[in-house]
Amino acid sequence: MSEAVEPGTIQGGLSEAEKRANVVRLAFGGRADLYDEFCRAIREVTPPGTTVVLRGSALTGRRWKDDAPFDADGPGTSDLDVTLVGDRALKFFKITGFFIPGVHSRPVSADDPDIAPELVPLREKLMAMIHRPVNIQASRDVVLEFRGDLLDQPYLTLFEVPEQP
Repeated sequence: MSEAVEPGTIQGGLSEAEKRANVVRLAFGGRADLYDEFCRAIREVTPPGTTVVLRGSALTGRRWKDDAPFDADGPGTSDLDVTLVGDRALKFFKITGFFIPGVHSRPVSADDPDIAPELVPLREKLMAMIHRPVNIQASRDVVLEFRGDLLDQPYLTLFEVPEQP
């Protein structure tokens, strides 16, 4: 299982503390309690042996595609990209729900809710909680390591659910 990024590590030009501060400020309106509630809601459905990370413009403050600021199109318009990392998380997705079958899923989104029906209630709960789109996907460790370590694309580890003994 992927380990959380070490506290002193700089990834995408940001430390873990900077990434978390950006996420709380941008996506949660400065409310750490709402961030914690968001994480608790995800934890309720996360299988053992899974790491949950957040990627995207909520960490950096800018969209990668066009460098526009977070919520450039108005309040609540930028989405949150949640990734469940681990073998068991991949089982939420139908075979048609993958970019790379069994390795990296497409995100459950408004355009593609049927690829992981069990995650739709969580997605709806999260969106109601924070009043913005939330996309949920799953990947194996290697995808996260490739994107984070080799491509230097930042991600924030929200939490890890340990394997059960």
